[in-house]
Amino acid sequence: MTTPSPTPAPLLALEQVAMQFAGQPVLRGVDLSVRRGQTVAVIGESGFCGKTVLLKIVIGLLRPSVGRVLFDGKEWAKLTEREIGKQRLRFGYLFQGAALFDSLTVYENIAFGLRAQGGRPDKEIQEIVRQRLHEVGLADTALPQKPAELSGGMKKRVGLARALALNPEVMLYDEPTTGLDPIMTDVINELILQTRQHDTMTSIVVTHEMKTVTKVTDRVVMLYPLTRLGPDEPQIIFDGTPDELGRCPDERVRQFVEGQARDRLREIKNDER
Repeated sequence: MTTPSPTPAPLLALEQVAMQFAGQPVLRGVDLSVRRGQTVAVIGESGFCGKTVLLKIVIGLLRPSVGRVLFDGKEWAKLTEREIGKQRLRFGYLFQGAALFDSLTVYENIAFGLRAQGGRPDKEIQEIVRQRLHEVGLADTALPQKPAELSGGMKKRVGLARALALNPEVMLYDEPTTGLDPIMTDVINELILQTRQHDTMTSIVVTHEMKTVTKVTDRVVMLYPLTRLGPDEPQIIFDGTPDELGRCPDERVRQFVEGQARDRLREIKNDER
């Protein structure tokens, strides 16, 4: 009789994580495990569910008010600042709006992390910068430009090139297609798909764009605003595949996926009374 192989430990794990700011709860009782090589979409209403806060907790930029966060078996809270800095080099982060350094050129933005890491000659840095720039579909003519000279889509692509320059094991995307037209949205989605071909990339994509969810992810987690939940209701109201998302019977999930505002409008009117 063949003994079944043990289930590998998750690369990322949040255990009963809660977060609050100035006494206002944003996350509550969140349990989430992500295995190596998985691409997970985190969806939910913009500005209400703590999706960006969740990403910052995952990478150790924020420490949760309650609960544990583990990366590759190590608990963030038990690491020294030096150890945390070393672990963060294994992550790439595409921020909302790309968050490029306005005073630096495209070349300097992409090279920033490589230079900070140290140990590489200028020639090697130049080769990596050009390679990553070409991978996101931009030409060398963009290298001397400043962020103010770039379109929204170009900024996103430069931000992605900068994140990929350090060859991360984990990519975190915070609303990667917000503010982009449908064609550029699909360009970014294709680039996210391409990043999965780099070794075994693990990705978390915070988005409200359903085309991104169905095209680039293999798992979807939906957070719901705590202000509209009872004290004992879980904040994660869906966890499954994109196909299962489309068939989910939960009315809250269906309304979000289908973009139906009727219940939300009723709540807004009641709040105004």
